[in-house]
Amino acid sequence: MGFKQFIKGRLKGCVYAFNGAATLIKTEPSIQVQIFLSIIVTAMGFYFQITTTQWMFQCFAIGLVLTAEGINSAIEAVADFIHPDFHVKIGHIKDIAAGAVFFAAVIATIIGLIIYIPYFQDLIQPLFA
Repeated sequence: MGFKQFIKGRLKGCVYAFNGAATLIKTEPSIQVQIFLSIIVTAMGFYFQITTTQWMFQCFAIGLVLTAEGINSAIEAVADFIHPDFHVKIGHIKDIAAGAVFFAAVIATIIGLIIYIPYFQDLIQPLFA
């Protein structure tokens, strides 16, 4: 395989990946919710002028959750294709995939709290005084 074929293959792969991401955003409500939340925390990051390190963790957390949601959606689609009717094992597989998203969301929430609680301390502190 020549260099031009290699580059063509990579570009085709990028097109497929972009199309897959667009399909996820258009068709999956869970991804739409995560994109909405991502926009909110990104706006908060600009508003509070978070540090470069905080941006790295925030971007990582957003990417982690979106990736987990995408993989979960793919697993559910394959499971439904293989066995459209209810089946205990298919349900178990879907639960495990959803559990992975749960872990990612919990970690992302913890990262968000670590980043943003200090910015809200002045608002929160009088509530507990």
